[in-house]
Amino acid sequence: MTDFDPVGRIHSIESFGTVDGPGIRFVVFFQGCPMRCLFCHNHDTWEVKGGEEKTVSQLLEEYEKNKPFYKNGGLTATGGEPLLQLGFLTELFEKCKRRGIHTCLDTSGAVCSKERKADYERLLKATDLVLLDIKHSDPKGYKDLTGMTPESNRLFLEYLAEFNTPFVLRHVIVPGITYNKKNLYALGRMVGSFNNLVGVEVLPYHNMGEKKYEALGKAYPLKGTKPLSKEDAAAARQIILKGINDEKSENL
Repeated sequence: MTDFDPVGRIHSIESFGTVDGPGIRFVVFFQGCPMRCLFCHNHDTWEVKGGEEKTVSQLLEEYEKNKPFYKNGGLTATGGEPLLQLGFLTELFEKCKRRGIHTCLDTSGAVCSKERKADYERLLKATDLVLLDIKHSDPKGYKDLTGMTPESNRLFLEYLAEFNTPFVLRHVIVPGITYNKKNLYALGRMVGSFNNLVGVEVLPYHNMGEKKYEALGKAYPLKGTKPLSKEDAAAARQIILKGINDEKSENL
């Protein structure tokens, strides 16, 4: 009897990633995403039927080629949105865990559902770290920015707490959209009571996606928006941290 070896759709692979989880990592970009974030620079990952078909064993074979470099790192699933391929992702992470490979999931939680709670529990038991991208703290702002409502994102956040999965808050700071003191503080308050929160990363907006849109013959939604400075990104992070600390202090 052969071991089950599911097939997934993969956009691309980065062999030596350093920004998507701890250490040097094998980063797998999953194909397909339901969100339409205005700042997205991976527009080419949206189409669910795009990318290249790969099996779990093929991905792990590629990981093994450079295994010595991942001693303090591991494998990260990003996208697109990896949760669109929940079964494939879970099989990949479970096989990683059997090999002692650190697993990291970069997600928006955008397709999480109550109906598949057991499936998410199985995934999160095989997940060492989640990088959770909470797009916006305000429901209307979330919808305007992504084209979706935030319920699935918030549900996934609850699952992380219930199954005690460590997560890092990730937040893209976009001038005029998410670079707002009130909303940043509210974001901190939103996650401040979660004991499994282990870090905060702010990602300053850049306009690299503009060229991709032009190549695809599409209008770039944020054309003319200037990249955010490192100083403004650092200031935004401090506002989030204040919200987190205030929430924690009120719950002592």
